[in-house]
Amino acid sequence: MTNPNTAMAETRFIETAGIRYAYRRLGVPGGTPLLCLQHFTGTLDNWDPAIIDALAEDREVLLFENAGVGQSGGDVPGSIAGMAKHAIQFLDALGVAKVHILGYSLGGFLAQDIALARPALVERMVITGSAPQGGAGAGMDRPELVAIYTDATMAPADKLRHLFFPDTAAGAAAAAAFVGRLATRRAPADLPAGPHVAPTQLQAMIDWANWRGDVAGKLATITQPVLVTNGSNDTMIPTENSFTLAKYLPNATLIIYPNAGHGALFQYAEGYVAHVRTFLHGA
Repeated sequence: MTNPNTAMAETRFIETAGIRYAYRRLGVPGGTPLLCLQHFTGTLDNWDPAIIDALAEDREVLLFENAGVGQSGGDVPGSIAGMAKHAIQFLDALGVAKVHILGYSLGGFLAQDIALARPALVERMVITGSAPQGGAGAGMDRPELVAIYTDATMAPADKLRHLFFPDTAAGAAAAAAFVGRLATRRAPADLPAGPHVAPTQLQAMIDWANWRGDVAGKLATITQPVLVTNGSNDTMIPTENSFTLAKYLPNATLIIYPNAGHGALFQYAEGYVAHVRTFLHGA
């Protein structure tokens, strides 16, 4: 039986280790599920239906909400390793023994640490708009970005437009289409990220970016096949980080979308889905 699409998928809950996690389960059960890990302050409602519904046509998709975000209980973890631990606990509670991961932005940080903490759990990964630990600018704490995060007068949709899309006619059109797709949710909405989420997640990202360990050495130990994608001009997590991931991950494929930024996956949703689907099928 096929589960509902993003517009109607119910928010489910599972409790383990004293934490109640919120999640949504879509698509076709059986096979290896795709775990989707969200961006900075993102909730279950921030996943693009054009991507999730399309990927769910031939696989099971799990949308996961980390501790302290949206309707998940507990405190927001103060480190990327802590966030990765919660994701693993969630999968263990569901009884998932093998998973594919789509990690977007902050979610891509988690994907790397999950693959290292539990290699046998992860079969393939898609890392989109993200960076390795120690990556230049990966903390997203530059003043021009913080000004947008903290602007209480700017509507969430406008923040997405400024942060994810280029300041071009094509970028504006893609932003409007993306925001429109997010508004198609018909089942009860998720809770927005509370005021404690942004500062805690941002500090965890800053700490991740400020790591001074062996970047190439760490990436070399992630042996799963990885698809790395980004826009040609990501102003949130600089695109150079995607090149670093592709250079040092031993089994990586890199795709860069032209005239796009951090939201390249939304701007090129149809092509992105095709690339991800081909990759996850092992081609």
